[in-house]
Amino acid sequence: MSELDIEGMGRRGEGVARLDDRAVFVPGTLPGEAVTATGEGDRLALVSIERASPDRVAPFCQHYGRCGGCQLQHWREEPYRAWKASLVSEQLKARGLAAEVSGIVDAHGAGRRRVSLHVRKKDGVVTAGFMEARTHTLLDIAQCPILEPGMMRAFDIGRAIGARLSDCDVAVTATLTGLDVSVRAERKFAEAEHAKLSAFVTDLKLARLSVNGEVIATAVPPRLQIGKAMVALPPGGFLQATALGEETLARLVIEALGKSKSVADLFCGIGPFAFRIAERARVEAYDNDRPAIAALNAAAKSTSGLKPVTAAVRDLFREPLVPNEMKELDAVVFDPPRAGAEAQAKQLARSKVKTVVAVSCDAGSFARDAEILVGGGYALKRVTAVDQFKWSSHVEVVAQFTR
Repeated sequence: MSELDIEGMGRRGEGVARLDDRAVFVPGTLPGEAVTATGEGDRLALVSIERASPDRVAPFCQHYGRCGGCQLQHWREEPYRAWKASLVSEQLKARGLAAEVSGIVDAHGAGRRRVSLHVRKKDGVVTAGFMEARTHTLLDIAQCPILEPGMMRAFDIGRAIGARLSDCDVAVTATLTGLDVSVRAERKFAEAEHAKLSAFVTDLKLARLSVNGEVIATAVPPRLQIGKAMVALPPGGFLQATALGEETLARLVIEALGKSKSVADLFCGIGPFAFRIAERARVEAYDNDRPAIAALNAAAKSTSGLKPVTAAVRDLFREPLVPNEMKELDAVVFDPPRAGAEAQAKQLARSKVKTVVAVSCDAGSFARDAEILVGGGYALKRVTAVDQFKWSSHVEVVAQFTR
């Protein structure tokens, strides 16, 4: 047992203290608190709070503290928001970049519109939920208050599928036409039950069910409204976590683009930025996800009132756009996975593109890419943090770079 004074908050949303001249991290604690903790190594377990912070509030979820999802429901809103914006500014500072992060935009909205569940079957009992914090123990969950209302059936759906397929992972996405469910399961179980699985679409009132990438049955194609376009979501397709998150990121991107008339949208997915940009500018879109590009092209052909949109499959990690391919562009937008866009940033740094808009879900890889762009002659003009993964340590960033 150790008595500790919590001096700050770490990047993972854990309180930081000093023990024997080394930093240790205690989940569930806040700056200014005196606590008792136990354990070995850098991460300790909270035993008791001896002096609570005035910023401590009661968490609103019954599973909080055991569930490995949310980390910061116990922190008052104002200091939480300041800390989350600092996650971006501190990464930039570490790279020698001086840029003001203009607060943080709350993009939780109605809640998460997609969720991935673990489902396990043991001795005839099926459980569905999330892993407990820092363990491989599955916590069975009935309701998750951070999901949007239309997603509250997700756990019952997971248990129903697990009863048939045994251990599996179930991804549920809310669309305009209903819930899209994508399952990863042991192939031998999936193949044995294949003929019976299609009944789930009707029984569970789903829009579509896919197993191991194969569409089992579709009651109605899952569709999404993106700007003026109605887009068919590919099985297991990626979406921003919340509808408000997508709208907020897109609004910030368009504001940063200004009057650009020719724009490349890199790592474009199904077009959450491309379709909105195309209402005012010509768009070239690229991504290595073939189903996403097919969906984007199909929606572009059937949507009126847009400037020209072209979309092509391209692995931008291995084959980034080079300066000669960007010479006719006014602006480039990139929104890569968590690893960032290092290869593409290096090519942009050599280009003459006037405006670059970077969108990121990882402050560390964003700061690295920003350093590359600034080293190539760009000025970092505006940085905005966006919070769509609320009560967690994940933060989104939108930044404008200009020549």
